Amino acid sequence: MKKKIQKMASLFLAAAVGMSILVECSASDASSVLASSESVISAETEGEEVLPGSTPRNETLYFAGQQWGTINDWNPLSSNSNNSMGVAQQDMARALVYEPMFLYNNLDGKLYPLLGKEWSWNDDQTEMTIKLNPDAKWSDGTPVTSEDVAYTFEVHKKYNTGFGIDYAAYIDTIVPKDSNTVVIKAKLGKDGKAVNPLKVLDYIPKVYVLQKAYIQNVEKRNNNQEDGVKTDKMEDFVSSGPYTAYYDDDQKVVLVRDDNYWGQADSMWGALPAPKYIAHPIYKDNSAGQIAFSKGEIDIAQMFITDIQKFWEEDNLPITTYLDEPPYGVGTMIPTCFYNTRISGLDQVAVRKAIAMAVDYDHIIATAMSNQSATFEQVPRSVMNTTDAEQALVDQDRLKDLQFGNDVEAAKKILDDAGITDHDGDGIREYDGKNLSFTAECPDGWTDWMAALEDVAKAGQNIGIDIQTNYPDTNTFTENYSTGNFEICINNATGSSVSCPWQRCMVLMYSGYADLKTNTLGNWSGFKNKEADEILAKIPYEQDQAKLKDYYTRLSEIYLTEVPSFALMYRPQAFYNVNESVWTNYPMNDDGNNIPPTVCTDGYGIAGLYQLQLVK
Repeated sequence: MKKKIQKMASLFLAAAVGMSILVECSASDASSVLASSESVISAETEGEEVLPGSTPRNETLYFAGQQWGTINDWNPLSSNSNNSMGVAQQDMARALVYEPMFLYNNLDGKLYPLLGKEWSWNDDQTEMTIKLNPDAKWSDGTPVTSEDVAYTFEVHKKYNTGFGIDYAAYIDTIVPKDSNTVVIKAKLGKDGKAVNPLKVLDYIPKVYVLQKAYIQNVEKRNNNQEDGVKTDKMEDFVSSGPYTAYYDDDQKVVLVRDDNYWGQADSMWGALPAPKYIAHPIYKDNSAGQIAFSKGEIDIAQMFITDIQKFWEEDNLPITTYLDEPPYGVGTMIPTCFYNTRISGLDQVAVRKAIAMAVDYDHIIATAMSNQSATFEQVPRSVMNTTDAEQALVDQDRLKDLQFGNDVEAAKKILDDAGITDHDGDGIREYDGKNLSFTAECPDGWTDWMAALEDVAKAGQNIGIDIQTNYPDTNTFTENYSTGNFEICINNATGSSVSCPWQRCMVLMYSGYADLKTNTLGNWSGFKNKEADEILAKIPYEQDQAKLKDYYTRLSEIYLTEVPSFALMYRPQAFYNVNESVWTNYPMNDDGNNIPPTVCTDGYGIAGLYQLQLVK
């Protein structure tokens, strides 16, 4: 029986009790759960003390799994806001408080209007013209203009923010043409071509537009000093999004809807988002958040929950995931096992491919991911994630003879044919006179990665290669992989963004990253392939879909043949688990609305806030 049918009885029960749910917190729980019962008690409950930041339960959408610790600021120029709900400009910008020009949808790979209405390139992709929505307003009631867009880029460059340093290499200037039109002029190479049109495109759904007048006030009060501007708390911020700051402390962060939000204009959403408040209690760990989620105190849990299906199959709770059946979510990220190809033994394709071929991926997916990943039979290996938009850019028929996995005997044959055998009878094969013995690592506490790495070690054992696992703390792990001080490690290939799958291919294969002294960008394997680099250089300029498909298929052929690294599983960019005790009508795979499962806050996923309804 499908879970949505199973959960009907639960929803009827939830309707009766959903508005009166209280946090049940024992003395022992108090030490591990920072968010106390006031986080879900209505501030309007007669006879009860009204605690700071309290909001009515039937007006509040509660989140968990994103905010850890007290926020630092509301400053989009900061590199350490620690403000998950308010300031998050990743591949798909979070658009609750501040807004980018466009919203990215990782289901179809398209951009949707927000502050910007439309965008277009000139013929040679050296200039992008953007028309702004004339209805767009700041929270102080003034219009969002092209001057704001232009000054945003200039201030990022002026103060050497991460975005300023990154995009200044690809964008020369952003020039106002009229009050509602800007032209983004690409930085040109010696050949007169744009350095990288994809990186220009990448800017418009990722970077928040800031109000010029407000930022100039921030500059003035900090004497135009870089450190002061970048660390300003900006608690008096002006923004354009549907929510603004309401309350925050070490127990929770709460946003309140701006009922004058410009997006209710017919040219945009035509309505306000359903929840008046967005709240995120701050829990000590995932376990505390999962307990609250199971009780209906949390509506959306962005966290990996082992055996999520037990909530509806065994506990009959009104809990839902984006897909009815495994893998329950959309696999847009690819945790990948990287070899250090500079190391003797791992510089041999036969060794790399044999290990990858011997791994039991079905076991990884069933145990480490509790089936919350598509299998490699369902979505065969390539440089693509599982979305239809990316799969349409690769010819799987050309790759079918290059697929591998779960085949110990074939892996042994690869090594035998390469003359890599056990000469001294100790059970471990030798290469160049030395045992093939490696250490594989990932951060301690990352349980799904740790479990996957144990399967990689077992695969090595099964084919005569000694692989020992090591689990350093996260900081040590980061230092190890970024300085090349590792042999085998797990790291993420890029998830989904408007510059993917090209950006993911860069992470997997671009030679330019290989010799960086400190490398946080990608290609930690140190792989170099001239043909791959040539294709990667062509893709940003190519708009013909047939040619792009050929390019990405060829990159996949190189990747699967040379095996500088190999995918372990598919994983959602954001885990999307929802409890329908209080709110319902969440975006789902089969609802026909094309809203991605990006927790109703990221990119085009924010459209989900406009269709939510209270359980009645």
